Amino acid sequence: MRRAFISAGFALAVAFLVVPAHAEWGFSGAPNPNAFIQSNNMTLELQCDRIRFAPAAYEDAQEIQEKQGLSIRFMKNGSTEMGAFQAGSVNSTIQIVDNYPVEISFSDKADYDFILDQIARNAVLNLSKVDQDVSYGIFDLKGSGAAIKSLRSACGSGTTNAATSMEAPEGVVYCGGGAVKRQIEFVILDKPEGQWDARVNVNGETIRAMTAYSFFGSNQQPPKGFVVALLGEDKSEFLVFKDGDQDWLEFGDYTYRKCN
Repeated sequence: MRRAFISAGFALAVAFLVVPAHAEWGFSGAPNPNAFIQSNNMTLELQCDRIRFAPAAYEDAQEIQEKQGLSIRFMKNGSTEMGAFQAGSVNSTIQIVDNYPVEISFSDKADYDFILDQIARNAVLNLSKVDQDVSYGIFDLKGSGAAIKSLRSACGSGTTNAATSMEAPEGVVYCGGGAVKRQIEFVILDKPEGQWDARVNVNGETIRAMTAYSFFGSNQQPPKGFVVALLGEDKSEFLVFKDGDQDWLEFGDYTYRKCN
């Protein structure tokens, strides 16, 4: 549920309780465009169609997932709230991904457009509990407008679609292993089933997996050639790499090379 309004009372109370995280907004391009800010042990990442928020405490991430709710409040300054969006099970999917961040995927693109518009035009963002006036984190929005403009340009240019075609080369088989030899293949689905948007086949057995393009975190440079991480529903992790004509995959303690 989204709404735009002016309400001084709540925002003023919050301003005395929590100091906004002062940091510069940044933008990262392909293969996974995102606008982000990091400060006070918190990270907020805006992707093409979803938000990832890593609060200071892991317990907060667990609580957001368990309650399936997050209040996203937009403030003009320390005393004026201009709008809000209540993310919940009726309008979004809320889950913990990559072991820590909470990911909010929105069912309606118009809802996410509203959120990006409000972030770009306001001064402070307050992410709080839906059932009480307690904040998980407050972010300074100075510089967010330019970062969101770059994000929208990258997302609208088809950058992510081009990356996807590279991530799932038709017929590539990866071979290797230690005492147990394995052949591994994967595919990223055009029409994903919820969070499980990929399939991984290991020695003829197929498991569902989800893609993670920011597996190493937005504050850490990924290894050269990194394309995507595939996180299996059985807790397995497959890291896919491509550098020039070299294709390889890392699983467990072993590197698997293209063998076909």
